[in-house]
Amino acid sequence: MDLRNGLIFVLCLQFFVSNVCCLHRSQFKPSFLFGTGTSSYQIEGAYLEGNKGLSNWDVFTHSQSGKIKDGGNGDIADDHYHLYMEDIELMVKLGVNSYRFSISWSRILPKGRFGEVNLEGIEFYNKVINAILAKGIEPFVTIHHFDIPQELLDQYGAWLSSDIRKDFGYFAEVCFKAFGDRVKYWTTFNEPNLFTKFGYMNGRYPPGHCSLPFGNCTYGNSSMEPYTAAHNIILSHATAVDIYRRSYQEKQGGTIGIVIAAKWYEPLTNTIDDTLAVKRALAFDHHWFLDPIFFGDYPTEMRQILGSNLPTFTSEEKNLLKTKLDFIGINQYTTQYAKDCIHSSCPIDTYDGNALVSTTGERNGNFIGIPTGLSNYYSVPWGIEKVVMHMKERYNNTPMYIAENGCSQASNSSMTAEDFANDIERVNFIHDYLTYLHSAIRKGADVRGYFVWSLIDNFEWAFGYTLRFGLYHVDYKTQERTPRLSANWFSNFLKGYKIEKNVGTELKLDY
Repeated sequence: MDLRNGLIFVLCLQFFVSNVCCLHRSQFKPSFLFGTGTSSYQIEGAYLEGNKGLSNWDVFTHSQSGKIKDGGNGDIADDHYHLYMEDIELMVKLGVNSYRFSISWSRILPKGRFGEVNLEGIEFYNKVINAILAKGIEPFVTIHHFDIPQELLDQYGAWLSSDIRKDFGYFAEVCFKAFGDRVKYWTTFNEPNLFTKFGYMNGRYPPGHCSLPFGNCTYGNSSMEPYTAAHNIILSHATAVDIYRRSYQEKQGGTIGIVIAAKWYEPLTNTIDDTLAVKRALAFDHHWFLDPIFFGDYPTEMRQILGSNLPTFTSEEKNLLKTKLDFIGINQYTTQYAKDCIHSSCPIDTYDGNALVSTTGERNGNFIGIPTGLSNYYSVPWGIEKVVMHMKERYNNTPMYIAENGCSQASNSSMTAEDFANDIERVNFIHDYLTYLHSAIRKGADVRGYFVWSLIDNFEWAFGYTLRFGLYHVDYKTQERTPRLSANWFSNFLKGYKIEKNVGTELKLDY
C-alpha cells in the first residue's frame, strides 16, 4: 500500500470509527445546544394556585369523559411549580447547556387581554429563568404549547376567530417585556400542525371539535375548522415576530422561531401514486405552516384539494408574513409509509386524511422500524436526517433546532421505577437519532441544537400517564424522581465520553 492509499485508508477508518462505531460530544460544535424539554401543562400542576386562571386543558380534562386514556389530568402532574429547583438540579446532573420549557398563558394572563397581568405568574417564571441561568443553562422558551386561557374560548372561540391574533400578540409582548432581557431563544408555537388537527379535525384535544368521517363530535367541521384555526395561528405567529423585531430583538439580542411536528414519510410502494402521496402528506403537515411564513402562501397541493375551505392571505397579511423567522424548530419522532387514496380505496386517516393519503408503519409484514410504547410510532433514526435535509433544501438552510426527540415506554399504574430503569431502547433511540443528525450536519445542514423529550415523565395529553418519555422516572404518588439508564448515558455523552451503541444494560464508555 503506497503512502497516498495508506492515508486514504486511515482517514476512512477514522471516519468509520467516529461516525459508525461511537458517538462523541466533540462531533458537535461547542456552541451546540444540548438540552431537555418540558411544557407547562404537562409538568407544573398547581392549576388553581398563584392566581392562575383556568386553561382549555384544565376544563377539557375535567369535562370531557373518555377523552384522556386513563382519565388523568394536569392538576398536579409533576408538581414542578413547587419542585422546580429539584428539577433544575436534575438538569445540572445531566450536564445540559439548555432547557426548553413553555409559559402557561393562563398563569400570566388568566383572562387574556381582558384582564390584568398576573404578577405571581411573572414571578414564578422569573425564578425558573434566573435559577437555570445561575447554573449555566440557557432558557429556550415556548410561548404557546397547547394551553390557552379558557376565557378566550368562552369570549370568542379562540383560534377560530381573528381576534386571537391580538390576544397572542399581547401575550407575546408581555413575555418579551418580562423575560426577554434573559431569554435569547423564543418559539411562538409548539406543533401547531398537530394540535389543530387533534383539536379541530378528530376532536382528541380541546376544544374537541370534529365531524364525520373523522370523528363524531357535538361541534365542528373537520374539512374547514383546522384550516381556519391554522390561518389565525400563522398570522398570530407573524404578529408576535413583528412585535419582537420592531421593539425588542435589537436591544435584547435574541432569536425567534416556530416549532413544527415533523414526521417523515416514505412511499408504501415504488409507484408514482405513492410518491405523490408522500408529497401531499408533507404539504398537509410541515409545509402547511412553513410555506406561508417563507413563501407567502399555502402549498399548491393543499389549494388543489381543499379549494375554498383553505383561507387566503390578503396583501397586507402577506406583507406581515415577510417577517418570517430566525430558525425552525423540528419535533421528530418517527417515520411512516404513505399510501395514495386518490386512485385506490383507503380507510380514512384521522390525521392525514384530508391529504388523501393513508399512513402505516408496516409493509409486507415488516415494521418500518422498532416499535415504541406509542402505537404507530417507530424508531426510524434515518428519518431525522431525511427531515433535516428536506428542510435544508426547501427553506434555504434556515438554522434549525431539534426541539423534541425521544422514545416512549408504555405504562400503567401498577408498574414501578424498577420496571423502567434499564431503558436500553431509549438509549439506543437517542444514540441512533443523534448519529443520523450528525450525518445531516456533516452534509451542510445548519442544525444548532438538540433537545430530548423529556426531562421527566409527565402528562402526555390524550394518553394521560400511560406513556413515559422521561430520562427521569416520576412516581406520581410520591413525586420522587429516579434516573434511568438513559439519564446516565446522556450525561456521559455530554461529559465527553465516546459512547458505543448499547447491546445490554451497561454503558460502554471510552475517552
